[in-house]
Amino acid sequence: MESGELEEASYFEVAKELKRLYNFDTVAITLRESFSASHNGWSALLLDERDCSQPYRSKRYDIQIVDRVGGGDAFAGGLIYGLLAKTDTREALEFAVAASCLKQTIPGDFNLVSEEEVEKLATGSGSGRVER
Repeated sequence: MESGELEEASYFEVAKELKRLYNFDTVAITLRESFSASHNGWSALLLDERDCSQPYRSKRYDIQIVDRVGGGDAFAGGLIYGLLAKTDTREALEFAVAASCLKQTIPGDFNLVSEEEVEKLATGSGSGRVER
C-alpha cells in the first residue's frame, strides 16, 4: 500500500490465529504506517486472555525516524518490562510502544533512553508526536 494505511482487522485475525494455534495467553503485534523512509506512524495491538473478542490498540505515534535498527528489540524489551512492572497489559503495551518510538529517534541499535523518558511519552498528552 502506498498510502501507509493499515488493515487493522487483518492483524487482529493474525493475533487470534496465533493464540489459537500456539495457546498463547498474550499476543502483541507492532503496526507501522510507512509514509516515507523517515516518516512513519507507529502503534501496536495486544490481544490477551481477558477479552479475545477485541484487541487493545495503543496510542499511535508520528515518528521522524533517525534509525529503525533496534526498534523491534526496544519494543520487545519494553513489553517484557511492562508485563513485569505494570498493573495491566494495556499499560505494558503503551510502555513498549513508547520505548520503541524513542529508540527510532536516536542513532544506533541500543535504546539509550531512560525509563523516565519512556514513561513521559507513554503517559503524555496523547498528541502522538515524538519530540527529541
